Amino acid sequence: MRVELATNRFYLAREYSEAVEAAGGLPVHIPLIPNPDFIKSVMADFDGLLLPGSDSDVDPLRYGHQPHPNLGHVHPEKDETDLLALAEAEDSAMPVFAICFGLQSLNVSRGGTLIQDVVSQHPNAIKHEQGLPRNRHSHRVRILEGSMLGQLAGLDSAPVNSHHHQALDTVGRELVATAWAPDGLIEAAEDPRDDRWVVGVQWHPELGWERDSLSLSLFGRFIEEARKFAATAEDRRQESATV
Repeated sequence: MRVELATNRFYLAREYSEAVEAAGGLPVHIPLIPNPDFIKSVMADFDGLLLPGSDSDVDPLRYGHQPHPNLGHVHPEKDETDLLALAEAEDSAMPVFAICFGLQSLNVSRGGTLIQDVVSQHPNAIKHEQGLPRNRHSHRVRILEGSMLGQLAGLDSAPVNSHHHQALDTVGRELVATAWAPDGLIEAAEDPRDDRWVVGVQWHPELGWERDSLSLSLFGRFIEEARKFAATAEDRRQESATV
């Protein structure tokens, strides 16, 4: 979830849950309680982890950088909860689908770094904060041939929306960049290991899944991988019961 400081409440835009449910999943919200025992307990029966966007920025101290003058709000409980959830998913090889801020959290969890402000730090950047309407396509991305994203798209490029002022800089361990904006910014990353499914995109497929084929395919594949994970988890429980 996210945290709204003005009203002191947790919340999450409805589109994430609606997209998961429409793809055949059962959405469950994780409140931002950065307690390792709580996160371990609440994720014990999960089959997949979706990391949504946020109106905050990842604290640059978490990747060894000093704050840029244009750094946005930092919500420590959001950062810490994301990182704890990612650690649990990594330990169990749980499927992970990371969106916008979620991709940035994923990258930082793997030791990667971020561009703190695209406009001032990335020369010749296109407009990455498109504004309203949020679900329209604002630019295309070039997709790596042979990547999971490329398989889903069926093409070497795709149109996407854009709502971010930060982006991936140095790519973290066990991640490979798989899509780029026209200005060279990384727009997607995947874990290349065969024993897990971890995909992050910088755009917001939850805003376009009803009309956009790639967005629908991303959520569909995420739920498909969650089902596979659930089946193998049940096999492991049965094996443990017979030992």
